Amino acid sequence: MSVTIAEELLLLAYSEEEGKQLISGSQLDPALGGAILAELAINERVALSGKKVSVEDATPLGDDELDAALTRIAQEGKERKPDWWVQRLHSTKLRRRLLIRLAETGVLAEERGKVLGVFPTTRWPEADGSVEAEVRQRVSGVLAGAEPDGRTAVLIAVMHAAKLDRKAFPGADKARIKEIAEGDWAGDAVAKTIAAINSVILIAATGAAIGAGTAGS
Repeated sequence: MSVTIAEELLLLAYSEEEGKQLISGSQLDPALGGAILAELAINERVALSGKKVSVEDATPLGDDELDAALTRIAQEGKERKPDWWVQRLHSTKLRRRLLIRLAETGVLAEERGKVLGVFPTTRWPEADGSVEAEVRQRVSGVLAGAEPDGRTAVLIAVMHAAKLDRKAFPGADKARIKEIAEGDWAGDAVAKTIAAINSVILIAATGAAIGAGTAGS
């Protein structure tokens, strides 16, 4: 079945059996927003003119999330920086929509429960492991030395930005991951998008740290 780069990232970001997140929401959510923007870039729907995101081709791609993001960028009325768009596109709502979509297509299962019998919680274990297996095979091949296509390079770079790479592929060569993450495998627009993801994650993490410090003072 066909999935977006954001959904591939999501599958790698949750443990297969327990269905729990491997990284924090402040890392994962900006990465998902960035993955949406990067996929529009590698499909030549958006481009970077200077430091601004602009629509090059408004033709829909046939995916609700990608097309909604493309329409939103086209209707903004003025060009914005990549990090501005990553900030606007990412949210816990986006993550949940993608998780529900994967559950509805039978890739994940939605299991609701309560912690200590009080606090509601939801796990997302795999129901059909074939989709993630294909993604892992493709990524593993590139990390082992195969030439990356733009889509796989973007996925690896986004994982690296979110610090998911070492958790999802603990035995991978750090130098190879860095080479792909910093390479211009899919064009300048994607490289700028990856830099924007890093920036937004840093801002989110800094804000969380400040909030924790204030709460503890």
